Amino acid sequence: MVESMCGCICSTCEFVEKCGCKGCFASKGYPFHGECKFALCCMERGHTHCGECAEFPCQKLTDFAYDPEYGDENGSILEVLRQWSKENATKDETNRKESNTND
Repeated sequence: MVESMCGCICSTCEFVEKCGCKGCFASKGYPFHGECKFALCCMERGHTHCGECAEFPCQKLTDFAYDPEYGDENGSILEVLRQWSKENATKDETNRKESNTND
């Protein structure tokens, strides 16, 4: 299940309780810390999350993914985004097949 636009797992994030963060979807790109460049970029391009972008992973996202202060240090959000993209592709394919059998 997609939880954020940048690959962060909001359900386990300390900022949800600590800072009252509502996440990038509910805040329309302005979570507790202010403007989120990843969320705004996704919304501009019409993507649900960064993993849907042709430029994935861009340098900004890669830098964030390995940032010891703000990211997850080991780049795991990139793998999360890859997984979400695969899940969405599988759902889209299933929907197409169902649509074709109903025609």
